[in-house]
Amino acid sequence: MPTLLLVRHGRSTANTEGLLAGWTPGVALDDRGAAQAAALPGRLAGLPLAEIVASPLQRCQETVRPLLDARPGLTAHTDERVGECHYGDWTGRKLAELSDEPLMDIVQAHPSSAAFPGGESMRAMQTRAAEAVREWNARVERDHGADAMYLMCSHGDIIKSLVADALGLHLDLFQRIAVEPCSITAIRYTRLRPFLLRLGDTGDFRSLAPREEPPAGDATVGGDAGAP
Repeated sequence: MPTLLLVRHGRSTANTEGLLAGWTPGVALDDRGAAQAAALPGRLAGLPLAEIVASPLQRCQETVRPLLDARPGLTAHTDERVGECHYGDWTGRKLAELSDEPLMDIVQAHPSSAAFPGGESMRAMQTRAAEAVREWNARVERDHGADAMYLMCSHGDIIKSLVADALGLHLDLFQRIAVEPCSITAIRYTRLRPFLLRLGDTGDFRSLAPREEPPAGDATVGGDAGAP
């Protein structure tokens, strides 16, 4: 079965403003995010990508654009199932404000039982994304062969949930996984089991350096903004 490269979108304006963007329209890459996207073709040079699949949201479409420009023969597809979690009434709110919501404790410690008011549950989010990957695996293998490789550009919580699925981890453990903006996570699927080949690889270790403000103990819903 194919190898899947999961790319989180580059840093967005919502990331830098500390907002939970969700499906808010018009959320673009910021200057750093645009630079991250521009570097993506070079980072993937030499890899024989068969297809590109992306979330319909603007920040993901902008992230894959330089790659598509560099490889005009590649076919691009949009799949809503790998779009961001539907955060409902939380959409567009400041993450700092949401930290005081009682639901945030559930999102952090027991996400399999968390459902966003007016939105979807985290279980539903993981299910739709995992189903999309399985369908794309079958399609890519059928059209390009069992050793094919394809890329999917999505969002932090989606990618973390797919990593948990690949590792056989309960969704309640997925907040222990971190993927930075424009990081690459590689999963090779086989008939019996998936193999996690890379996790959140940016080729940049600046995010490991001590920060002026220590990172919060809780996971950032939707994914953090990465290295300063």
